[in-house]
Amino acid sequence: MSSSEPGTPGFGSFPSQYSKLQRQYQQLLDRVTPYVLYRWLGTAGILSLFALRIVLSQGWYIVCYAHAIYLLNLLLAFLQPKFDPSLQEDLLADEIEEGGEDTNGSLPSQRDDEFRPFVRRLPEWQFWLSATRATLIALFCTFSEVFDVPVYWPILVVYFFVLFALTMRRQIQHMIKYNYVPFDIGRKVRYGNK
Repeated sequence: MSSSEPGTPGFGSFPSQYSKLQRQYQQLLDRVTPYVLYRWLGTAGILSLFALRIVLSQGWYIVCYAHAIYLLNLLLAFLQPKFDPSLQEDLLADEIEEGGEDTNGSLPSQRDDEFRPFVRRLPEWQFWLSATRATLIALFCTFSEVFDVPVYWPILVVYFFVLFALTMRRQIQHMIKYNYVPFDIGRKVRYGNK
C-alpha cells in the first residue's frame, strides 16, 4: 500500500488536516465574537496567569518587558484615529509647498461641520486578538530557559513607566489638539422624536 492511497496517513493529508484546523479555529473565533466582555475577561485571566508565572518564578523579565511594550503599542494604535488629522495637515502643507492650490483660502463649506464618526486605526476585535495571542506566546516563552535572560528588572519597570507616561501624554495632547475622543462611553444616540 503506498502513501498516496486514500485513508493512509502521510504527507498528502497534512494540507487537508491544516485546512480543517484553520476552519475550526475560525469557527471558534466567529462564535466568541459577540461576547466582548467575556473575551476580555478571558484575556485578563491569561494575563493574570502570565503575571503570576513571572512573579512566582522570578525570571523571564525580558519577556515580560517585551510583552508590555507590545501591548502598549497595541493600545496606542487602538486610541488613534484611522485617518490622522496631523498627517492630513502635513500632506496639505507639502502640496502647497510644491505649488499646489491652497484650499485654506477658499470659502468654508458645511462639510467641515459634518459629523464624522471615530474610526480606529486598530479595531477592538484586532486589539483583543493580538493581545490574546501575544499573551499566550509570552506565557509559552516562560517555559523555555532560552528566554530567561538575566537583567536588573527594576530598570525595566522604571523605563516602561516613563515610556508609558510620555507616550500617553503625547496621545492625550493629540486628542485635545484635534478634538476627538476615542471612547463612546456615555454617548446616547437618539433617533426619531426627542
